[in-house]
Amino acid sequence: MSLENYQFHYSFTGNYQKKTILFLHGFMGNCHEFDETIKLLADDFYCLTIDLPGHGKTQVFGSDECYTMANTAQALINLLDNLKIAQCFLVGYSMGGRLALYLNLHFPQRFSKVILESASPGLIAEAEGLERVKSDEQIARKLTRCVEESDFRAFLLNWYNQRIFGYIKNHPEFEGMIESRLQNNPLELAKSLRFMGTGCQPCLWKKLEENRNPLLLLVGEYDEKFIGVNRKMVNVCEAQLKVISNSGHNIHFESTLAFGEYIRKFLI
Repeated sequence: MSLENYQFHYSFTGNYQKKTILFLHGFMGNCHEFDETIKLLADDFYCLTIDLPGHGKTQVFGSDECYTMANTAQALINLLDNLKIAQCFLVGYSMGGRLALYLNLHFPQRFSKVILESASPGLIAEAEGLERVKSDEQIARKLTRCVEESDFRAFLLNWYNQRIFGYIKNHPEFEGMIESRLQNNPLELAKSLRFMGTGCQPCLWKKLEENRNPLLLLVGEYDEKFIGVNRKMVNVCEAQLKVISNSGHNIHFESTLAFGEYIRKFLI
């Protein structure tokens, strides 16, 4: 997909003389998703954060196909080319983790080490994928009905009631995270969910067997679903798996210090 179809909003933070880490945020996040983590890494890495299509300030000028995983991945590779980044480290969270895994498996020469936080290779069974597409469509419709900010806030608060997020609502900075999520456009988020949700993404389980890059998988101890998924991933390819204490799905928010330290140890 041509880069002309996108106007990516991105930023660099840290030591430009060091190796670059590309960070990919999760669904409803933006390029500030990893700000607290990056503060811990800025002396030793050059950190690139990007608003993915449907999120933040990134604009999409092409058709809805621009939101798919394959086209988004190609556009990001084109962006790295424009930025003259031949190879970098890669960190992805949740939706961004699924995208990071796709990038790693389809453009392995571009990433020297990869860290996936609460990610998966997608769904294997076709029936399961179809059910997930239906579920994602229902959520997308709810997003499109979020006309007022109060509606969007209610949607977000309900979203974080999901079991995978553990006790995230007890975090002292939870309200700040909600305020950050509110900066997104619900209509754009709905497009992202419809075209890059788990149900419609390419299944990567078979291709995962081909992985040759060093891979670190991070999951939170309260996120039982993704602990199971990531244990299966370790059985498919050579990878390290770490379960982070006192965390649910969003490890970098709930356990920032531990998350940053795992990144540092793995990449240096």
